[in-house]
Amino acid sequence: MRRLPLPLPLLLGLALGLGGEPEPGGPSGAQCLEHECFAVFWSALPFAEAGAECQRGGGHLMTVRSTVAEEAIALLLQNRSGDLWLGLRLGLPCTEPTQRLRGFQWVTGDRNTDYSNWAPSGRQCGEFCVTVSRELRWEQRPCEAPADGFLCEYKYWGSCPLLPPADGLPVVYTTPFGASGGDFPALPPGSAAVIAALGLELHCEEDGDSGRLRWGRPEPGPWSCRLANGGCDETCKEDSGQAWCSCPEGKVLSSNGRGCRSPCAGAPCQHHCVVAGSTFVCMCEAGYLLAADGSSCEDDDDCAVVPSVCEQVCVNTEGGFECHCHRGYTMVDGHCQALPMSRCYKAPCEQQCEEVPDGYHCSCFPGYAIDPQMPTHCVLHCNHSQCPAKCDPYTMTCECPEGFVLDNLDNRQVCMDIDECDMNYCQHNCTNYPGGFECHCPSGYRLVDQTDCLEILGEDGEGAYSGDFGPGPQLPVPSRPPPKAAHLHPGALVGITVAVLSAALALLALAYHLVRRCCRAPATMDYKCNCPHEKEMGLQPVTSGCAAASQKL
Repeated sequence: MRRLPLPLPLLLGLALGLGGEPEPGGPSGAQCLEHECFAVFWSALPFAEAGAECQRGGGHLMTVRSTVAEEAIALLLQNRSGDLWLGLRLGLPCTEPTQRLRGFQWVTGDRNTDYSNWAPSGRQCGEFCVTVSRELRWEQRPCEAPADGFLCEYKYWGSCPLLPPADGLPVVYTTPFGASGGDFPALPPGSAAVIAALGLELHCEEDGDSGRLRWGRPEPGPWSCRLANGGCDETCKEDSGQAWCSCPEGKVLSSNGRGCRSPCAGAPCQHHCVVAGSTFVCMCEAGYLLAADGSSCEDDDDCAVVPSVCEQVCVNTEGGFECHCHRGYTMVDGHCQALPMSRCYKAPCEQQCEEVPDGYHCSCFPGYAIDPQMPTHCVLHCNHSQCPAKCDPYTMTCECPEGFVLDNLDNRQVCMDIDECDMNYCQHNCTNYPGGFECHCPSGYRLVDQTDCLEILGEDGEGAYSGDFGPGPQLPVPSRPPPKAAHLHPGALVGITVAVLSAALALLALAYHLVRRCCRAPATMDYKCNCPHEKEMGLQPVTSGCAAASQKL
């Protein structure tokens, strides 16, 4: 198989990154690229313990999916003999020599690879894992048997570059997994850089203002300008051993005293932020005014301006306004012009009037609808379960359409639909819709007074039941409260409840009186009387006695 050479920076970085002395328990060699690091550990451990050591540093046993990774292993081994664990473990009961990975899978849980380099071996069964030798050949061996060492792989979302070299300021780097040295192509997040000559320790960490990785320290302000410009984004100045950063016009120092940012970064402006020197000013869009807090925006009532912005009728809207004309006029190029021979001139339309061939047609402004009872009048209208209330800015009073109730939601006056179906207006089924409701009756009944259900009688005068006993007198269910009320006073609800209960008690008393008149006391317990209200009162016929009583009656 043809092997692709590693890029020159990687080769140099791998070669140079091995010069430092390993930390106790740390890797014997390591190298980091932009988003990943590799490390070699020469410790004789079984497969599971080797994997645990990699995880302790935030990584896993190495996956070798290409010739690039193979070249990295060759440089890390440095011609040292021994077998090192890779991140391959048998995922089947037995190996499958015909497959690319022979039935093994990576410790990452997948079997993806563009590369393999197996040493010759037959089919084997059991707990097997994979090692790599100095000749870069992959060999199967029992997972419980210790290998000479292991290779770890660490993934990162970014990296910090090496600090620029400065005369007399050597830097020693340490990675989060314990590798140290003076030459790395890149350092992962959490790495430390120690500059002993300055008594300084820097860390590769995410910058709070820019969100990118950079070298920094917890203390605000720059360090010596000799090293990496003191950490300043722009200009670093130093006098008598004291360093400070400065930013160009239109920018200010960030919270760490080293970065530069716009004054509008993080500004609380609701609409727009404008830089003004070293500070900012909030501004609002057309139709809005800056509130007293200097950051939020409030609607400007354009219709309150004197003189009026409209010739005749002005309607304020959120962030703007609309101009309308009186009856008998029409809007032409932003101006109201009288209609010749206008039928709308004397029309009784409350809000808007439109000329039609045979007369005029009344219409309403947005938020209103034609009153079904009076087609020339307009009433508040809402076709949703919640709409903004119509409020008078001068009297501070608000109105809602019929079937809605006024409510305060997040300091806004809104109209909430009243769900009459929850208030048991209908005798049977009920359908609620914005501003109203509709009652429905089951099969065999018809709707009466919009809320009650009355049984439909057949031609023989009987209802939807059959048997030896005919229906009793057909009495409608007591009428219920009126179908719609936008604002029900608690006292009104109490009155309605008392009226319904009184009607129910009256019907019960009437039924009881009729039963007493109809039924006489039985001489024995062999029968019960048959009276017209037997079915309504729930009495059950007895064969012997009541039949005779019925014939006599």
